[in-house]
Amino acid sequence: MSADNPDEMRKKKVQEYKDKFANPYVAASRGYVDAVIEPGETRKILMHSLEISENKDISVPDKKHGLPPF
Repeated sequence: MSADNPDEMRKKKVQEYKDKFANPYVAASRGYVDAVIEPGETRKILMHSLEISENKDISVPDKKHGLPPF
C-alpha cells in the first residue's frame, strides 16, 4: 500500500496513533488507571489523599492457626 505523499501519510498515521493510544484517557477508560489528574490539580489531589490517610488504621486479623506440631 503506497501513498501519493508518504510523509503526509506518516504524519497522519502518527497523529491517529497518538489520538487512539498515546493518551491517559484511553487507559483510564479501559480501567488501567484509577484517575487522570491534570497537572494543575496535582497538589490539591495529593493533599486530599494525605489528609484521608492521616488517621488510617490498618487492622490485621489474628492468626487462625500456628505452626502444626511435627
